[in-house]
Amino acid sequence: MKHFEANFDGLVGPTHNYAGLSFGNVASQSNAAQLSNPREAAKQGLKKAKALADMGLVQGMLAPQERPDIHSLRRIGFTGSDADVLAKAASTAPLLLQACTSASSMWTANAATVSPSADSSDGRLHFTPANLVDKLHRSIEPTTTGRILKAIFSDSRHFAHHTHLPEHPTFGDEGAANHTRLCHQYGDKGVEVFVYGRSVADASKPAPKKYPARQTLEASQAVARLHGLADSHTVYLQQNPDVIDQGVFHNDVIAVGNQNVLFYHEQAFLDTQEKLAEIEQKMQGNMHFIEVPTAKVGVLDAVKSYLFNTQIVTLGDGNMAIIAPTDCRENPAVYEYLNSLLTMNTPIKAVHYFDVKQSMQNGGGPACLRLRVAMSEAELAAVNPHVMMNDALFARLNQWVDKHYRDRLSAADLADPQLLIESRTALDELTQIMQLGSVYQFQR
Repeated sequence: MKHFEANFDGLVGPTHNYAGLSFGNVASQSNAAQLSNPREAAKQGLKKAKALADMGLVQGMLAPQERPDIHSLRRIGFTGSDADVLAKAASTAPLLLQACTSASSMWTANAATVSPSADSSDGRLHFTPANLVDKLHRSIEPTTTGRILKAIFSDSRHFAHHTHLPEHPTFGDEGAANHTRLCHQYGDKGVEVFVYGRSVADASKPAPKKYPARQTLEASQAVARLHGLADSHTVYLQQNPDVIDQGVFHNDVIAVGNQNVLFYHEQAFLDTQEKLAEIEQKMQGNMHFIEVPTAKVGVLDAVKSYLFNTQIVTLGDGNMAIIAPTDCRENPAVYEYLNSLLTMNTPIKAVHYFDVKQSMQNGGGPACLRLRVAMSEAELAAVNPHVMMNDALFARLNQWVDKHYRDRLSAADLADPQLLIESRTALDELTQIMQLGSVYQFQR
């Protein structure tokens, strides 16, 4: 049976805005208060997803979440009509309104951790939504994320869904942004690499001093237990706290893997050589470790361009390609390195550049926009077909965006009751397009 890795990209929501909510994410904070263009952001994401489908990759879409999140605002004491709730929050707690209006669920690398059936003890494909407790605006996502995933991967014979981890800093979990699965072929039993920033239980492990380490070792271990992963095929790797303090808020800002390739910066990890040897041993050899030296690309250039927040994909001819933001092409050091990479003896033979600047300006590159799901033909046949990218869905979603999305949005617009109506109307129609059932709270 054929196996492959599918990408499920986040569809950018109607309230895409620049509020600078993500402390530790340099791009997010530096672009705070700029005008955003939700329509352009959604279309940029759709164009990238369609291009990957046209390359022969299996490509799906994940729906955005309802924003503004009136339910969360009511939970914290705002009362009255929906318009009253928005007005009161805007006048007395604007930061809370911004948090409850963020379109951050677009970055589906944080949606969940996924372990394919080849790795799990029960032979099913496992999903655990990330609890995202480190950031308020993201911590309100996991329950709806779980509903969306269940609406897409609903067949319990193939798919196992877990509740997100306890909402406590001990179990700070950022999903696939700190998780990489390595394998030789997608259907083989792989090695799942969990990258953490700190350990709550072991104070001897170093931690960053300026910015938070969002992923804990304890969360990574809990997800591995839930998914039934064997110790012999699991590696726990600590992120270098010094690079977290330079704006590397997730591992996927400093490293990315695909099959038997691990592409990473020289400063990405602690105990690098020891841990790479462990990966090599558990993979039983034939690994390609591609280390980018600081002398070629500094950490700040890597963060600014999102060199490592790229996707590495395997094409039909067996060669790999990098899916990079145009920011990589515009950064001289990074562009020079990527050109030189193509002359090296590695499986990576091409680089394709895509304009995702609306996402980049808010702190997320191509890899942030997708959740990776390695699966078999039988498992794909059990997926909700209405979310899979093809010519018809691409045209339909672009028409939907044109109909419902604004072409500019400011912080002041977030309190506009009409924006809530527009968002709900759009999502109500989207549930019909993607056949998602009642995944949104306003429909219950």
